Amino acid sequence: MSLNIKSIRNYCLAKPGVEEGFPFDEETLVFKVYDKIFLLMGLGEGKIFNVKCDPEKALALREQYTEVQPGYHMNKKHWNTVSITGRLTDTQLLSMIDDSYDLIVQSLPKHRRP
Repeated sequence: MSLNIKSIRNYCLAKPGVEEGFPFDEETLVFKVYDKIFLLMGLGEGKIFNVKCDPEKALALREQYTEVQPGYHMNKKHWNTVSITGRLTDTQLLSMIDDSYDLIVQSLPKHRRP
């Protein structure tokens, strides 16, 4: 599988409790779990997405891969902007999505977790 907007969308929507929407504009697709964002993706470009990340891991990924940058228009300590057109494998990209989802789920009150 070569990741693209459609495959990322399907992957996110398959996770428990996930909803999609366009809260900011018609070009930015947002995925939330119980009203908390875990992934944003620009439809115009379709080659980047933003995901939440543990701050130490975020720095390590940025140092290791040019495809991982501080989160564009996000809290740069906790968010990365990731390009899907570089040397990162689909497995690595999906792992970043999983980590973001898991961080958000862990921050939810126990009664709201999927």
